[in-house]
Amino acid sequence: MAESMVKKIMAKKESALGKGLGALLSDNTQQQTQEQIIAQVSGISEIDIKRIEVNPYQPRMNFDDDALTELAESIKEHGLIQPITVRQIDDNKYQIISGERRFRASKKAGLKSIPAYIRTADDQGMLELALIENIQREDLDAIEVATSFNRLIEECSLTQESLGDRVGKKRTTVTNYLRLLKLPAEIQLYIRNKQMSMGQARAILNIKDQKQQNSIAKKIVEESWSVRQVENAVQKLAQAKTPKVTEEVPPIEEFPEKYYKLTDALRKYFNSNVNIEPKKNGGRIVITFDSESEIDKLLEKLDAWIW
Repeated sequence: MAESMVKKIMAKKESALGKGLGALLSDNTQQQTQEQIIAQVSGISEIDIKRIEVNPYQPRMNFDDDALTELAESIKEHGLIQPITVRQIDDNKYQIISGERRFRASKKAGLKSIPAYIRTADDQGMLELALIENIQREDLDAIEVATSFNRLIEECSLTQESLGDRVGKKRTTVTNYLRLLKLPAEIQLYIRNKQMSMGQARAILNIKDQKQQNSIAKKIVEESWSVRQVENAVQKLAQAKTPKVTEEVPPIEEFPEKYYKLTDALRKYFNSNVNIEPKKNGGRIVITFDSESEIDKLLEKLDAWIW
C-alpha cells in the first residue's frame, strides 16, 4: 500500500513537471533510496539488525526451532511481512517491544536489516505493551498467558477487570488463566508441553492435595483422559469426602459480578492482595500480608474507615 502510494506521488510529480525522482530531491537527500521513502510514508523504519536487542520483559520463554526455521525460509522467499515493534534506547540501539520470534527468524534468514515500528515507552509502559501485544498476537501456551496476566496485574497495577478490557477477554477468562499458576510445577510443565489442556488442568484445581493432583495429571498424560474423565475422577474424590479434596464450589463463570467489584474495591482501599473465596454456602474474604509493617498499614486503614 505504501509502495503504491509512493509510485502515485512520483507519477503525478513527473507528469506535472516532466522530471524524474532525482529532480524532486534536494542535494542532501539524493542518495535516499526508494525503500527509505516508502518507510517514511508508511511509518516503518528499516533498522540494522545488529542495532536491535531483545526485550528483557519478553513473556515468551520457548521458541520452537522447527517453527523458527520454517518462518526463516518464508522470510528468505517473501521478506518480513509484519514489522516488529521497537523502542529506541540510545542513538545506536533499539529494544524489541513485540516481535522477537520474527526478529530471531530474520536473523536466521540472514537479513542485515529489518522493518520496524518505533514507539516511545518507559520500562513499565514497554512491559505492558510487550505483554499485551504478545498475548494478542503470539501463540503462547496457557501458562505463558497466565504468567503474562499475572505480571500485568502485579507490575502494571491493573485489576482483572481492566486487564480483561485491554486484552479483549472476559474477566472470568482472565481469572481462569490465573488459577493455573496455583498448580504444581509438574502439571504446569504438562501444560507448557501441550500434554494437558486448560480444561483438564482447571478440573484438577478442585483437588487440594498436590499428590492427588499429580496422580491424576499423570493418568491424563499416560492414558489420554478426556476432560469429562478428569471431572468424573475429581467428583469421585469429592463424593468419598476425602479431606484432601476441597469443598465443591460453583464454576468460576457462575460467581456474581458483585464478588469481583467488592474484591477490586478492597484491593484499592487497602492497597493489598484481597481475595474472595466463595463456597457452596457463604465464603470468606482473605487479605494477604507479608510483614508486620503491612499489618500496621492495614490497621491504619481500618481505623480511618471505622472512625
